[in-house]
Amino acid sequence: MSEILRREDRYDIPYRAEISGNEDKVVVAVHGFASSKESPTVDMLMKALPERGIGVIAFDFPAHGESPADGEYLSVENCVGDLGDITELVGELCPGAEICYFGSSFGAYITLIYLTRHGRPGTRAFLRSAAVNMSEYFSELGAEERKKLGQEGYFMLDDQVRPIMITDGFLRSLAENDVRRDLRRDGLRLRMIHGSSDEDIAYEEAVSFADRYGIELVTVEGGDHRLSIPGAPERVLSEALALFA
Repeated sequence: MSEILRREDRYDIPYRAEISGNEDKVVVAVHGFASSKESPTVDMLMKALPERGIGVIAFDFPAHGESPADGEYLSVENCVGDLGDITELVGELCPGAEICYFGSSFGAYITLIYLTRHGRPGTRAFLRSAAVNMSEYFSELGAEERKKLGQEGYFMLDDQVRPIMITDGFLRSLAENDVRRDLRRDGLRLRMIHGSSDEDIAYEEAVSFADRYGIELVTVEGGDHRLSIPGAPERVLSEALALFA
């Protein structure tokens, strides 16, 4: 069941949490594009981490899940701001806890931007199938999508979770935020995991990014973008726990 982070000056943020208030660590789970706080990966974290004394919180980006905000509010800046406000909420729910991050795909991209701007040395972040090339992910649109953008300023991306409005503004915000060029590590403790057969974010992109910034990269041979092949979810969990421990 969702809780709501209410903000007077902006849209509300739905979230779910397993936090008692006594944990030494809390992990902020940041979902991928066209996903939500109810994803199978978040479910896995919500079950496994509290059993090990680690709190977990997850939330919905604009135009995702149960967010009351539609695609007009979907931008890199808003997503980064939402992650910041959820981080502040963790500080209120569990004062003194070390705050860590688990980002999936687009969520990993947003996490990297947030930590570049606001991260403290030693902050731990686990990056699952990180969309390191998100800045150009929508660069090759079809003719119908380009037509819609030209005529209406947006097109709709149908998805089983929730149809998403993709606006000109959102695409510009992606183009203006290229983590491959702009990442500042500054003592961050990062670990990546990526499938060698990722159909959405090429494995080669992950390798190049990890090499450039000296980030440990765990490879799942034959792994798809969702890392859903047999044994992959368990590998994701074990590698994340190794970082958070």
